[in-house]
Amino acid sequence: MIPTKLCSLLKIKYPIIQGGMAWIADAKLAAAVSNAGGLGLIAAMNSNGEQLRAEIKAIKKLTKKPYGVNIMLMSPYAKEAAQVVIEEKVPVITTGAGNPAIYMKDWIAAGIKVLPVVASTAHARMMAKSGATAVIAEGSEAGGHVGELSTMALLPQVVDCVDIPVVAAGGIADGRQAAATFVMGAQGLQIGTRFLVAKECGIHENYKKRVLMARDIDSIITGKRLGHPVRSIKSPFSRKMFEFEYDNTVSNEELEKKFGGCLRLAAVDGDEENGCFMAGQVAAMVKAEQTAAEIIKDIMDGAEQAIINYKL
Repeated sequence: MIPTKLCSLLKIKYPIIQGGMAWIADAKLAAAVSNAGGLGLIAAMNSNGEQLRAEIKAIKKLTKKPYGVNIMLMSPYAKEAAQVVIEEKVPVITTGAGNPAIYMKDWIAAGIKVLPVVASTAHARMMAKSGATAVIAEGSEAGGHVGELSTMALLPQVVDCVDIPVVAAGGIADGRQAAATFVMGAQGLQIGTRFLVAKECGIHENYKKRVLMARDIDSIITGKRLGHPVRSIKSPFSRKMFEFEYDNTVSNEELEKKFGGCLRLAAVDGDEENGCFMAGQVAAMVKAEQTAAEIIKDIMDGAEQAIINYKL
């Protein structure tokens, strides 16, 4: 086993955090990851306070292990979610799509460990100064909303600029990649794409099938024109959106509308024409549906073996 400071801080066995993927990361998946020794996350996404509270109550019945909630700060219900996690005594919060500074003081006072996702060294420094327990350095290889820098470039720079643990995210599907991030100074991993095909993951079978059938060249980024690029698996929807981005007759407002609800159509309905199947560049490395426990064991065993086998 590879012990890290993150394990001690979060009281988990393995330094693996499951990504807080909207419409995907529910109580069932999060509990399975936590019960397997990692840190499972519930996605608050655009849930209102009471919807989020119901999901938190559900996970409390499924696990006694530490778990967390991912709060998407651009959500219109972010303020509600920020209060609910305090009231429900959620032990860990990860954040994305914004700056959580306005909530940090209250969360920390409530004893919550806060791990913001960062895409630059400036953001990482700001979060460290605000009292973050750790930061999650997410590279552009990741699925969903992405930044500009790759994990290989971003991670060591973030490690060098803060004195709190750094979690690597983006482009990690097996033990070799995990080992590489540990060598670069990461204290943990956040993994999303591989958990898409966990047996406990309740997304539509069409979504799982697209991940399992993905090739190395099958990911695409759309949304750059709108300022919030998203990586997904190539599909009729993503190809159309890519074309629309370069079509001057389509306004930004029209483009934004076309993106509305596309992830739900993929994750819940399995709509292969109109759904956005968000996944990282490592989707092509995901070959089989496994339990959350099997995924975690495979990655950690592989990381240990990669370190043992390493030769100059």
